[in-house]
Amino acid sequence: MKMQALSLAFLATAAIGGVAWVFIYPLLSGERKAESRRASIAKSEPVATRQAQKEQRSRREQVEGTLKEAEARRAKDSKVTLTTRLTQAGLDWSPQKFMIVSAVLAVVAFAGAMLVKGGLLAAVGMAFAAGFGLPRWLLGFLKKRREKAFLRALPDAVDVIVRGIKAGLPLFESLKVVAADSPEPLKSEFNAIIETQAIGMPLGEACGRLFERMPVPEANFFGIVIAIQQKSGGNLSEALGNLSKVLRDRKKMAEKIQAMSMEAKASAGIIGSLPPIVMLLVYMTTPDYISLLWTHPTGQLMLVGCVIWMSIGILVMKKMINFDF
Repeated sequence: MKMQALSLAFLATAAIGGVAWVFIYPLLSGERKAESRRASIAKSEPVATRQAQKEQRSRREQVEGTLKEAEARRAKDSKVTLTTRLTQAGLDWSPQKFMIVSAVLAVVAFAGAMLVKGGLLAAVGMAFAAGFGLPRWLLGFLKKRREKAFLRALPDAVDVIVRGIKAGLPLFESLKVVAADSPEPLKSEFNAIIETQAIGMPLGEACGRLFERMPVPEANFFGIVIAIQQKSGGNLSEALGNLSKVLRDRKKMAEKIQAMSMEAKASAGIIGSLPPIVMLLVYMTTPDYISLLWTHPTGQLMLVGCVIWMSIGILVMKKMINFDF
C-alpha cells in the first residue's frame, strides 16, 4: 500500500509539473511575450523583403537576358567575313580590292618561280603562299597590332569615363571626351559608337557592337557592362571602376605570362631557325652538294615535305607556348 501511495503521489506530481511547464512556465519566463514580439516583427518584414527579392530577381533576370543576347549575337556572327577581317585589321579596302591584290601577288610569285626554273610544283607552291598565305598573314599581323594598341589605351579610357560620370557628365558626353582625346585605334572605335548611337541605335547595343570590330575579351566586357547598366540600371561609375581594375589585372597577367614564356619562345626560335641556317651555310661552302634539293624532282619533293613538317612543328610549339586566360 505504501508503495502504491508513493507511486500515485509521484505520478500526480509529474503530471502537475508537466501541465505547469506547458501552460504556466511560458507566461512566467517571458517566452510567450517573446514569441508574440517576434511574430509582430515578422508580420511587417514580408512586404519589404518580398519587394527587395522581387527587385533583385528582376535585375538578375535582366542581366541574364542581356548576357544571353550578347552570346546569341556572338554565336550568330561567329563566321567572320572578309569585310569584317579587313575592318578588324584597320584597312578600308573592299573585298574586291583585297582579292585583286592577292591575285597579283600570286601571279608575280608564279612568274618569278618559273623564271628561275624552279619547276612547276615549286611555282604553284610559291603562288599559293604569296596569293593566299601572305595576305592573310598580313591581315592577322595588322589585327594583332591594332588589338595591342587598343588594349594599352582602354583602361585609361575607362578611367576617364568613370571620372566624367562622377563629375556629373552623362555617359554619352564621357564617350565623346574619350573619342576626342584618345589615340588610335581607340579614337576611331569610340567615334563609331557615337555615330551609331547618333543615328538611333541604343547606346548599350552600340557599345556591344564594339566586340565585332575589336574581337578581344576586354571590349566584350565593356559592351556587356554598358548594356546591362542601360537595361537594369545601377551604379555605372562603380561598375566601370571595377571593369578598369579587371582590365589592368588582365594586362598584368598577360605581361607575367609573356615573361614566363620568353625562355620557351627563345628556344622555339632557335630550333626553328637552325635548319635554314644550316642549309644556307652548306650552300655557301658546297653549293653543288645541296643544290640537288631544288634542281632534282626528288629533292624538290623532299624540300616541300621538309617545309611542311617544319611549319607543323612551329605551329605546335606556338600552340604550346601561347596561353589563353
